[in-house]
This record gives sequence, structure tokens and C-alpha cells, in this order.
Amino acid sequence: MDLAELGAFLKSRRDRIRPQQVGLPAGPRRRVPGLRRDEVAQLAGASVDYYTELERGRGAQPSEQMLAGLARALRLSLDERNHLYHLAERPLPPSDNGAAHVHPGMLDLLDRLAGTPACVITDLHVMLVQNPPAVALLGPPPSVRGVGASFVHRWFTDPDSRAIYPPEDHRRHAETFVTDLRAAVARRGSRDQEANAMVAELLRRSPEFAELWDRHDVAVRRMDTKRIVHPSLGLIHVNCLNLLSEDGRQRLLWFSPVPGTDAVEKLELLSVLGTQDLTPEPQ
Repeated sequence: MDLAELGAFLKSRRDRIRPQQVGLPAGPRRRVPGLRRDEVAQLAGASVDYYTELERGRGAQPSEQMLAGLARALRLSLDERNHLYHLAERPLPPSDNGAAHVHPGMLDLLDRLAGTPACVITDLHVMLVQNPPAVALLGPPPSVRGVGASFVHRWFTDPDSRAIYPPEDHRRHAETFVTDLRAAVARRGSRDQEANAMVAELLRRSPEFAELWDRHDVAVRRMDTKRIVHPSLGLIHVNCLNLLSEDGRQRLLWFSPVPGTDAVEKLELLSVLGTQDLTPEPQ
């Protein structure tokens, strides 16, 4: 691994990013036109010392997770992301895990929705990135890989995953997930290994999924109204809106309050509380 070339590439990308592009204030006393090292470290989820050593061409080989964080922090294009992985001598991540490349345009929109719960997922419902309000509303994604990273897979194989919605809404969500998944599988084509493996496992493990899959119903989910069960604030009525990428492989989701409900107040409170757990202690 050429650490010096890797460090030089990271610095060149850092210099071209303006703070406003990643939701940071420009400030009147900045000594560099691009991002500071500590800002890149913060955005990528790394320590300042680690990133500084990396940019100086020193330190240990970065992990795939760290490379994914750096690619997002620096708003790398797909070719630039791939180049970063090649320099670090890491294999390119599959398109459907948490390290998948997110289009810089979607990340830019995500930054502009700073006060609105928003996230980017794949067409197989793998979480790629969330903003803080989305983490507060939905919780962080589980640290699993493979088919288990898909929320649709967990929906049909892990009963605990359904606690986010009221029980009386479960059937409707199950139907929506299956019709949306069928559209994604067809769009990917019959040779797509990730989609085929996921469908095969769900057919084997979930009679409910098999029953719904056999209907051959298909519908791309573009907008939905949901009732989300938050552990501290209770039921929150939201509209879930989708913006699909050109190839349909990724979508930006954002959640707005349903008019006429108390969701406005609850989402405002959630933005203040963040991920604090307000559930009363058992007596």
C-alpha cells in the first residue's frame, strides 16, 4: 500500500471541498479554502490524530468502514471512491451493504435537510447513511452485513424489527415491502446475486413472505403515510417521501409530520432531545 499516495489524494480532495457543501459554517477566519483536517475527521467518524497521520502518509491501513466514511465526508464520485479503495488495497464493497457508495448529490440534499429526519437506503432497503434526526426517530441500523443488513429481510425474519410500527399496521407494511422488492428485483435483472439470494432466503424462512411473493403484485414505493412507535414519545404520524436515483438503486427518504396530528410538536421535540431515552425507569 502506498500510504504517501493515499495521503496526497485525501489532501487534494479535502482542499476542494467548501464547508458549505457539507453543512459547516464558512466562518470569517478560516486559513484554508477547503475543509480542515479535524472537520474531515469529524464527518468521517475518525479521530483527528488518526486522520492527520493518514493524510501525512503514515499509520495503519484504513478499514473498509473508514474508507466509506472518508468517501462520504469528502463527497467523492464513484470513480474517486474506487480509486481510494485501490490506493488502500481494500476490495470494493458490494453495492448493497452499509459501505456502498452514495451519490454526492444525495448527500448534499441530506445535508440540506438538517432539521428533517432523512436517510439514504438501497433498493433492497439497506441503510447507507442517516442524518441525526433520522437516528433519533428510527434508531441506528444494526451492525450486520449480508442479507441481514436489509430491513425487509429483518422484517420477515426478526419479529423485534416490527416494533417500530403498531401491530395493526404490520400487514400493510409487509405487503408494501414485497411489492416494492419485486420491482427492485426485476429492475436489477435475473443475474443479480444479492437480490436473488435475499429472495431465496426469505422464501425459505418466511411463510408470510412466500404467500405475498406468490401474488406477483408490484409497486414502487414513492410515498407512504406511517405511524412510527418511538420509545419515548409514543406514536408519531409521518409522511415518508422518496427520491429515487436515476438507476433506482438508491433512494433518499425524508419524514414530514402529517397535518392535523401532534407529529409537528413531537418531531420538534425529537430534534432537541436527539437520541436521549426518556422512557421512565421501572419502579
